[in-house]
Amino acid sequence: MEPTEKIELLQYAHGAGCGCKIAPAVLEEILLGKTTLPGHSALLVGNSTNDDAAVYDMGNGTALISTTDFFMPIVNDPYDFGRVAAANAISDVYAMGGRPLMALAILGWPVDKLPASVARQVLDGGRAVCAEAGIPLAGGHSIDSPEPIFGLAVNGMAEIAHLKRNNTARAGDHILLTKPLGTGILSTAQKRAVLEDTHLELLIRQLTTLNKAGAELGAIDGVSAMTDVTGFGLLGHLVEMAEGSGLAAELYYARLPVMEGAREYLSRRIVPDATYRNWNAYSTKTGFDAGVNVMEAFSLLPDPQTNGGLLIAVSDAGLPAVQQVLGAYGLGAHAQPIGTFVAAADKIVQVRQ
Repeated sequence: MEPTEKIELLQYAHGAGCGCKIAPAVLEEILLGKTTLPGHSALLVGNSTNDDAAVYDMGNGTALISTTDFFMPIVNDPYDFGRVAAANAISDVYAMGGRPLMALAILGWPVDKLPASVARQVLDGGRAVCAEAGIPLAGGHSIDSPEPIFGLAVNGMAEIAHLKRNNTARAGDHILLTKPLGTGILSTAQKRAVLEDTHLELLIRQLTTLNKAGAELGAIDGVSAMTDVTGFGLLGHLVEMAEGSGLAAELYYARLPVMEGAREYLSRRIVPDATYRNWNAYSTKTGFDAGVNVMEAFSLLPDPQTNGGLLIAVSDAGLPAVQQVLGAYGLGAHAQPIGTFVAAADKIVQVRQ
């Protein structure tokens, strides 16, 4: 990479990573279209559910998985921004139990504010993560935009029998999460120029780590549902999974994995704006046992994650196989359940101690 003047991308964006997502209530209003499209028998997963990607039956026992994801910078370094955005987009394929095949770039660039050489670094970061996933960045589209935007459209494949959705959990399933919470908090600390260097290293590492384990988890029969945790936070995506499955979830607060430093920044009231939007959307569906630190949970559970962990529903019989896969990918620390799916109840998510 050629030397260049240091660019801090965060100053050019009003949002950050998956925190750029439109608020859940506003998104619901947008999606209430009046036009009814004809059904398509080969479309296995479309926009009638909150799944991570669209899925099309190829007619030979396999399915095409198609997704797109893009956002404004969540880190200052252009190369790292490209890596983060690419990893986040590819994660949707892994979250469906698939393997990525090919990606196309989506680039919006403020050409009057930032030089083309900086955009090239973003693309280089995207290419690096695509190479790590074993896929080509085969093309794309770019526009002149007021703020820098980058992401990917990704296609993947899966055996239909191994396809995982986010609304097929079963009562009694264990809930697992493969990455700690806190990327929204730490990225907000970076934007406020108070993030410590050691925490920045942890943040970049988590944001750029591919959820490759998802492809193997898809082949485990005991895994009944799966998604990845992104802009609506753990709370939002758990509500989607439980509600879509006609169930409720019990979440064991003390077992939640949390990034180093996140609670320290919370104590200094460093909270992303999107946290409040998420909380407003899901708070009435959430209950708390006595003894839970509700003030902390309010900031942690709806914290918008970027390239967050896989949220897995797995039966008791399937748990050992899942734990074996997670161990093989260096995720053994996240192989213990953080909750359980139970029969539908008044509160979709009940937070236990």
